[in-house]
Amino acid sequence: MGNPYTLQNKQILVTGASSGIGRAIAIACANMGAFVSITGRNIQKLKETFSLMKGKGHNILTADLTNIDDISFLVESLPKLDGVVHNAGVGSRVLCKNIRENDITKVINPNFIAPVLLQSEILNAKKINKGASIVFTASMAAKMPSIGNAIYSASKGALISYAKCLGLELAPRMIRVNCICPAMVWTDLILRDGISKEEMEEAQQKYPLKRYGQPDDIANMAVYLLSDASSWITGSCMDITGGAKEL
Repeated sequence: MGNPYTLQNKQILVTGASSGIGRAIAIACANMGAFVSITGRNIQKLKETFSLMKGKGHNILTADLTNIDDISFLVESLPKLDGVVHNAGVGSRVLCKNIRENDITKVINPNFIAPVLLQSEILNAKKINKGASIVFTASMAAKMPSIGNAIYSASKGALISYAKCLGLELAPRMIRVNCICPAMVWTDLILRDGISKEEMEEAQQKYPLKRYGQPDDIANMAVYLLSDASSWITGSCMDITGGAKEL
């Protein structure tokens, strides 16, 4: 019996691969033998990710996924895929009373509309193989409310609902669709809200495992969901929280 966790020779697309969780997922997939296409808006950061990926056959495809022309270009440039990781997204902290239309647009577009339109384009272009795996990076914020996090939480809740419907539609082709829902993870994203690193280090002690997650923790789950080891898992949200019950 072979290793069910391997990604050997699988073609994988990872969006938002220029840093943080996306970078860790791209590197982990390459380490497990996949051919990885990475995308993002910042070519220099994508090149940094690329330099850390083992093996050959990887591709950099620069794209702004909020631009439909960029989506079309990206999909045209892709091989037929065995796996997709929709990881690109942005954070936001705005009190509900202060929300304006622009606050909604700048979060919902990259976090929800972009991956939905990208996935539609991939399907219509027949760029995904039977038996493939699709993974969305969602968030525990969808079910763990926190002050100022309404738009971000809503965007991830919408993504989870969409993924569950997508999973039903693609099940006849044995294409699996799952979400990863992390609690707090040490990336640049959590340090952009005016909270110091020292404050975050103190707050993480409230987690049962006494730490926030690392990008590699999420990457390991992504590898599992992309691999044949998870062949009977679809329509699921895999919580990765360090035991936390609130953000």
